[in-house]
Amino acid sequence: MEFTKEVQSDVLVLTVNLFRATLKEADNFKTNLVSEIEQGWKKIVVDLSYCEFIDSTFLGALVLSLKKVTSQGGDLRLVGFQPSVHSMFELTRMYRVFESFKTQEEAVKSFS
Repeated sequence: MEFTKEVQSDVLVLTVNLFRATLKEADNFKTNLVSEIEQGWKKIVVDLSYCEFIDSTFLGALVLSLKKVTSQGGDLRLVGFQPSVHSMFELTRMYRVFESFKTQEEAVKSFS
């Protein structure tokens, strides 16, 4: 399974189970996440711990999802950057756009 979902309190945690998150998976990811937002989820954590690489298309899907959830009064937070993913967020300056945490627990608690 590319993505797994679990609920912790009132927070949806979506784990990306991919070593490489690229164009091929970005559309499916975006569709799944937007669907969850449209169903009313406003507190979302995306766990990227397994990802060793994400491309700009996948990053774009994250940005679109963030815009969608914030337009409905919610927020999306990220967790678990591998070194190359961390570099991508620094190069693109997306670390200024997304709140990120080291663990799922910290990210979920940040909504309290």
